[in-house]
Amino acid sequence: MREEIQKVMENMGKVIIGREAVVTKLFAALLADGHVLLEDVPGTGKTKLARSLAASVGIRMSRIQFTPDMLPADITGLHVYSRESERFELKKGPVFTNILLADEINRATPRTQAGLLECMEERQVTIDGETMELDRPFFVIATQNPVETAGTFPLPEAQTDRFMMKLSMGFPDREEEMAILQTYSQRDPLEELQPVMTKEQLLSLKEEAQRVYVHPLVAGYLADLAAETRKQDRVAMGVSPRGTLALMRAAKALACMEERDYLIPDDVKALAPDVLSHRLIFAYGGRQEEAKGLMEEILSRVPVPVEDFGRRG
Repeated sequence: MREEIQKVMENMGKVIIGREAVVTKLFAALLADGHVLLEDVPGTGKTKLARSLAASVGIRMSRIQFTPDMLPADITGLHVYSRESERFELKKGPVFTNILLADEINRATPRTQAGLLECMEERQVTIDGETMELDRPFFVIATQNPVETAGTFPLPEAQTDRFMMKLSMGFPDREEEMAILQTYSQRDPLEELQPVMTKEQLLSLKEEAQRVYVHPLVAGYLADLAAETRKQDRVAMGVSPRGTLALMRAAKALACMEERDYLIPDDVKALAPDVLSHRLIFAYGGRQEEAKGLMEEILSRVPVPVEDFGRRG
């Protein structure tokens, strides 16, 4: 892994114990200009994951605690009348940041959830007819509880599809939990975390990830995986071209992190379950675990190309 990215991983590892794979995928989504949906039970470190990433890269972060009474203006901002200037002035909402933690996003109404759609897709926000560009990078990390359903509003497919990856922290094993207890016994390491990467370095890495070469055979492999999801009897709606593009961008970011300027099938296989599973709509209902299992089956069936993938032309 690249030295500058390894420093970020190690820095976040001071706060997030035993979740190197999740941290790697999260950073890949950031490099790929995507967004991440974290679905897990409370107390597994979702908020600390977002805060440690922002602290390690040295960029701004905002947090929104979603509730049923929130309005879209609570997210984007609104114009407020000022008695001093005798005119309406813009009060910017929490979306004007670099990393936005949307905590318990499914507790807000669909109308409020939709307030994030333009921000996530277009990297811009429209308030009272005025459109403003958001600062780069703009990275949404949304969380939701998979167990508690009272007072929640499930994310519609159109919004779920906006998330590049759906990840889960999971419970730690015994050794990891003992390490967590030892690490947090006297202090919170997040309070002492210092940036190890600048915003300029991050933006430079994002540009480099975009330039990663995709061999026609690897592009064909991506298309074959997407096509296979659309042929399943259990699936009413397979992966759309947006999902295929998201997988390609995420895999290119992973290749960049591994100091390669070209994509290989292993990059695609490593991220396909996290990028594609939540986009599958089952005909008769189906849990996320079933979707990931189906993606693993598809990955085992679709032929993997063999070639010198770094060779252009």
